Amino acid sequence: MAAVFCPPVNVRNPKENSRVLFIILQRLIKMHRIQSRHSVMSDIEMDGLAEQELEKLQRQYRVMDGDRRAYCEESQNVIRKQQDQIAQLDQEIRELQKELGLAGSKQNYQKDNKNTDSLVKLLEKQNTLKTQYDEEKKLMQDLNRQIKQMEQSKSRERQTMGGTNMQHQVQVQLGKQIRVMENRLDKKTTQFNNFLAKNAKLRDEIDHARKVRTIFGGEYRKLEGNLAELKKEMGEIIETSSAAYDARDEAQSKMIALKEKADKDLLQYNMELKELIRIIDHDRKLKEFMRVKGEERADLADKELGMKQRKKETERDKGDREETVESYEEAFEKLKEATEIEDIDLLVSKFIEVEDKNFALFNYVNELNNDIEILQEQISMVQDDIDTFKSEGVDVEEERKAILRKLEDDLNKASKTCEEYDDAYKGTHKIIEQLKDGVDSLFKKINCDKSAISDMLGGVAGVTEGNMMQYLGIIEQRTNELLQTSAYKNAKETERTDLGPVGLLGGGPQIAAGSVAIVPPTTGDDYETDGSTEESEDECRPMTAQELKSKIMKSINRREAQPKKSSPPLSARSDEKGISKRKKK
Repeated sequence: MAAVFCPPVNVRNPKENSRVLFIILQRLIKMHRIQSRHSVMSDIEMDGLAEQELEKLQRQYRVMDGDRRAYCEESQNVIRKQQDQIAQLDQEIRELQKELGLAGSKQNYQKDNKNTDSLVKLLEKQNTLKTQYDEEKKLMQDLNRQIKQMEQSKSRERQTMGGTNMQHQVQVQLGKQIRVMENRLDKKTTQFNNFLAKNAKLRDEIDHARKVRTIFGGEYRKLEGNLAELKKEMGEIIETSSAAYDARDEAQSKMIALKEKADKDLLQYNMELKELIRIIDHDRKLKEFMRVKGEERADLADKELGMKQRKKETERDKGDREETVESYEEAFEKLKEATEIEDIDLLVSKFIEVEDKNFALFNYVNELNNDIEILQEQISMVQDDIDTFKSEGVDVEEERKAILRKLEDDLNKASKTCEEYDDAYKGTHKIIEQLKDGVDSLFKKINCDKSAISDMLGGVAGVTEGNMMQYLGIIEQRTNELLQTSAYKNAKETERTDLGPVGLLGGGPQIAAGSVAIVPPTTGDDYETDGSTEESEDECRPMTAQELKSKIMKSINRREAQPKKSSPPLSARSDEKGISKRKKK
């Protein structure tokens, strides 16, 4: 008996389901007509079965019409919810744009650290869940194998039992299997969409970590440049301050030398001044003495003049000379008494010598007075220079201390900022290294093709920051292949097992059921030639229920257009099962 293909029934679209059920009815009628050649069932019974089947389909149609109206209402509700979600997402986008300006604050930096820790915990949780998923998958395979064994034993029991009600039981069983397969497909699709969402989230986090690392690297280099400039400026200021210190020390030494010289000159000046005062006092006494003597000499001259006049009156010539000689003799006598010098020539020469000394001392005193005035001016100038240097030294010292304090503050701030950026860089680098290890471990666990990544990257070994996205792309592709293979195998083995009892109705030998391909939502159709240019977005986003329905209906239409191939006999089917079991072993 020819194998009956039963497409999946979806209660959310009654029109499509009625069409599917009509196709099933046509095929069942054809199958019954073929089986009637080898059966003893009459045409009346066949018509009765057809009428029963028609009534059943009409009831299902009415039920599905009600489901259609409920689905329309549900769709409207879903659309309204989605519009509300879109408005909410727009509001969240505006809030995120506002919060983006505050992303560089210290509080956000702490939040980034917390998010990094949570990301590490989520990665660990992902590994744990993956291990649990593998264990559950193995358990599910064991359960599926046990279910198949039970179904085989059940089919054998049905073969021994037979009966006219077998067709109804087969239809019920087919409906159950269809619902089970749809449920499994929905679960697998949900799991696959969850994996895609997690993969997209990890990609966004990797891109964000790269951007953050780039920003931190730029800031780090900028701070290093600022630190080098500050060090250079500090070195220049230190050199300037050292030169100022040297100049100040030199000025202080000069000032001390000038002060010592001024003290020595002042001491010498005081000694010379005392000596000059003593000499001037002696000279003053001598001049006083000479003045007194000169006055006496003037009195004597006046007396002599009176005597001369009187003598002229009496004795013009002789008398005057004698008086003059006598007056000179008297003056010299007085000088001899005062000076105690008896020789007149020696007295005159001594008087001339003393007058010369007095004149020389007078000139020397004038020169010393001029030198004293010059030295006093120099002392005042040196004192002014000392005060100026002291004030300048105080100002330079204060300025130097202020500059050093400012440079120390800038250096501490730059060092603190460098440490913060260094810590952030280390945390980001640690996350990237963990992501590398996780990607490499996942790449090896699912047995990805290493030759493809080697050809793509030119022989670069291992996961790096530059090729991490290529590794993730290959992992995603391999995951899609594994999911497709798993769904295909489960569907194929289940349908072969479930469609076995259909041959009991005709009483003839059992014919192997045709293979049924379960198409996952993110892969291309094998029968489609011009549809391979579908949007690549289906590979990286979850599919809606409507898109899944459209893809399933396209697959059904293509399979209907394909010519039916004859199924192999039962012996061939048993041989194929034996070969597949040996391959698995």
